[in-house]
Amino acid sequence: MKITLQNGVRIVTEYVDSVRSASIGIWVGNGSRHEPAELNGISHFIEHMIFKGTDKRSAQHIAIAMDALGGQFNAFTTKECTCYYMKVLNTHIKTGISILADMFLHSRFDANDIALERGVVLEEIDMYEDTPEDVATEKLFESCFAGSPLGRPILGTEQTLAAMSTDVLHQYMRDYYRPSDTVIAISGRFEQSDLEYICSLFEPMQGAGQNSFTPAVYQPQVVVRPKEIEQNHICLGFPGLRVTAEERYALQILCAIVGGGMSSRLFQTVREQNGLCYSIYAFCASHHDTGMISVYTALGKSTEERAIALICQVLREFCQQGPVGDELNRCREQLKANVLMGLENTSARMHQLGRGELYFGRAIEADELIAQYDAVTAEQVKALAGRLFDFSQASICAVGQTASESHYSNLIH
Repeated sequence: MKITLQNGVRIVTEYVDSVRSASIGIWVGNGSRHEPAELNGISHFIEHMIFKGTDKRSAQHIAIAMDALGGQFNAFTTKECTCYYMKVLNTHIKTGISILADMFLHSRFDANDIALERGVVLEEIDMYEDTPEDVATEKLFESCFAGSPLGRPILGTEQTLAAMSTDVLHQYMRDYYRPSDTVIAISGRFEQSDLEYICSLFEPMQGAGQNSFTPAVYQPQVVVRPKEIEQNHICLGFPGLRVTAEERYALQILCAIVGGGMSSRLFQTVREQNGLCYSIYAFCASHHDTGMISVYTALGKSTEERAIALICQVLREFCQQGPVGDELNRCREQLKANVLMGLENTSARMHQLGRGELYFGRAIEADELIAQYDAVTAEQVKALAGRLFDFSQASICAVGQTASESHYSNLIH
């Protein structure tokens, strides 16, 4: 069911009779790509600050009240959206959403709290820098979409975080947290009175219009980041698809066959048959207007050249062969199982509701997803691979005891 309030806030629901809980998320179509350059990281910073107190509740009050409900409260920020969510027993929905809505609509953004939380986020940035897998994937993405807001880091930088103040945060929320960009998603057991209460909480939300973004264009890049670590972390990238592309189901199957699990071509070739790495996988990042398909691995400096050559060989062979044997059906069933098993979790259902409403204007039902996967053919996957794995558009990021940019460029071209 979908309810649209007069101010534009949408409430999407899915009733699940077999559970005793409900998962509720407040989704906002605002992420790091919507931010002005000088305020890079403000969406993520607001996500942190919303837990730091409102006009009625202190941060400690919020924490105690959340724990007293025995539920789960959290939030996350992406390039294109922010989500504040909770999972509580169905008997605690009104209490839980009253806290979450108060945080969302009436955070005070106290100056002392901002100073303290700035230090927390700077530690988070340092933590990310100490995770070379994240550095390899993020730096490749930032470089390939450099010059576009999509290429900026979600966490921001020390320089941009210094600009965060009470007035700046409040003004940003007024400008970018718009009712028409806001979706309340609820999955689980709930009463009609719970929905009416949620409507009453968000009816006063003010604002008009919808957030826009600057289109991003992929540019092939070679990125080298020297780092004193034992392994070299490699991320190879190609242009992907936008999130709403009709071929997105074929893309997911392609990704699974190439590098989605222990039976995937990359895992079998690079790890099992040649023993060159411990971890290797493929993944897709899709956004409103563009995307990227990538392969990640970590290995010793002495074996990286051979491993990269093998990765490129596997991708080229897949473009020529397409799926063979039972690859298509095996990976199709893998993806369908993930969808169906996700139905057993109200949190996963809520995420599907919220994300579907933000990107597609509707929740995509499980039966529709299954039918779309079943409709994908081997010929479609092969044709898509041939189009995406264009080595003239290949990019690579290497983190660790690295060689020169020209060295890595020669390995993939």
